[in-house]
Amino acid sequence: MSVDRVEETGAAGATEALSAVASIRYYAVAPGVRLNVRNGPGTSYSVVRVLPEGAKVPIYCQTPGTSVSGPYGTSNIWDNISNGQYVSDAYVLTGSDGYVADRCS
Repeated sequence: MSVDRVEETGAAGATEALSAVASIRYYAVAPGVRLNVRNGPGTSYSVVRVLPEGAKVPIYCQTPGTSVSGPYGTSNIWDNISNGQYVSDAYVLTGSDGYVADRCS
């Protein structure tokens, strides 16, 4: 294998990684809400931090959990916004009543 070939493969891998990062979409939390972030998909999980008013969150995956009523209806969908951190989808403006991201595994 030549050095040129290795560089081509590395560049392609880097492009794919950048493309994946660039495709992450951020969603607005309901106006005027300080949103609890929990360490699992439900209200029985501990609060690990609180998002400030005006926050926007990435949604890496979604999973069913405790049903919650919020500004955007009642939903049992929980959004994974970071490793081990979840918020209720009822407080996130996704433009949908259903899943907008892959299910968490």
